Amino acid sequence: MTVARTVRPTDLVALVSFDGRVYPNEAKTRDRLGRDESAPHPLESAIEQWFSFATGRHTWISVRGATLRGLVSARARGASAAWELDTLINAAEDDEGVCLSLLDRAVEDAGREGAEKVFLRVLSDSAVLGIARRAGFACVTTERLYTHQGPVLMEKGPSPPPLRRRSRADAYPLFQLYNAAVPESARRVEAITFAEWLAAQERHWLARRATQLVIEEDGLIRAWVRSAAEGDIGRFDVLVHPRAEGHIDGLVQAALSRLSGQGTLLALVPEYQEPLARHLVRLGFQAGPQYALLARRTAAPLRAPKLSPASLKPPMAMI
Repeated sequence: MTVARTVRPTDLVALVSFDGRVYPNEAKTRDRLGRDESAPHPLESAIEQWFSFATGRHTWISVRGATLRGLVSARARGASAAWELDTLINAAEDDEGVCLSLLDRAVEDAGREGAEKVFLRVLSDSAVLGIARRAGFACVTTERLYTHQGPVLMEKGPSPPPLRRRSRADAYPLFQLYNAAVPESARRVEAITFAEWLAAQERHWLARRATQLVIEEDGLIRAWVRSAAEGDIGRFDVLVHPRAEGHIDGLVQAALSRLSGQGTLLALVPEYQEPLARHLVRLGFQAGPQYALLARRTAAPLRAPKLSPASLKPPMAMI
């Protein structure tokens, strides 16, 4: 019998008793995109998961006898109210129930810990995508990774309005920008409220040498550009108001100027940001893998009270 549960000290033997194959990590977090994404040797994976408790991650495994059938780990995203799966190893390709039970257990335990939503990113052609949908995960959007090797020859275009550094006071105006720039179908799954949006932010890719800039016009934030460098890799993204798409060139230029020392440049672009994708292609970026970003609530949302019109009839006189 296969059971999904948290890791115990006695599981070390099961963790290293793979069948000799190296299974890929199906969970694709933004901070790992562009790296060598092949799964480590089973022993290396076991050691990493064994010490995951010290890094704030939560781990669940599925074991049959002395054989590991699957493994899932999660970490907080922008806040503890939103988690993301950062490891999903499915070694039971002949039994979808193993992956389903792991996903269910991870979401269930996340809810017990106070999380309201769990995110998962997988390749669009991954066999795990269908399993995750059957486990209750809904698609936020599809995303494509754009890559450039070496310096970028920038086009000369109109200069954007002055950019300034993002401040703490910009949080709610940025949420307003998110509501204007992201389709309702994606926001409905990803984040409806300000608190949900704050918790859903992917903060791990911004851990090193990060810069966040905004364009403010008439008291409103019209664009947001973020960049971060780690080793030889530079990552950036752009969020722009539909009425300010003319600033895309200047925003990309601002990001690339801060990543000029990186040999590999990466931009993860959601499907609804077609103008940005077209601009990157013109600059020589290559379209790479496509991903599906998914999310699942840990519990059913509260329903709003159903209102009915008040009766205008006077109360009947008591007999």
